[in-house]
Amino acid sequence: MASPGALIGASNFFELAVAVAITLFGPSSGAALACVVGVLVEVPVMLSVCKVCNNSRTWYGRNPAAE
Repeated sequence: MASPGALIGASNFFELAVAVAITLFGPSSGAALACVVGVLVEVPVMLSVCKVCNNSRTWYGRNPAAE
């Protein structure tokens, strides 16, 4: 449960933000550039979150009823 929740929180609709920024401010605006850079930062952040979740999976107890 921790991994999907962390990934959903990290992704945070950057693609929609890029589309809205380009529509409202134009493709050469600083807002559009900031959104594109945000998307480029998103991938390493999500990979880091995956690594943390994989490394911490022993911290959580197993629920036999859920399997």
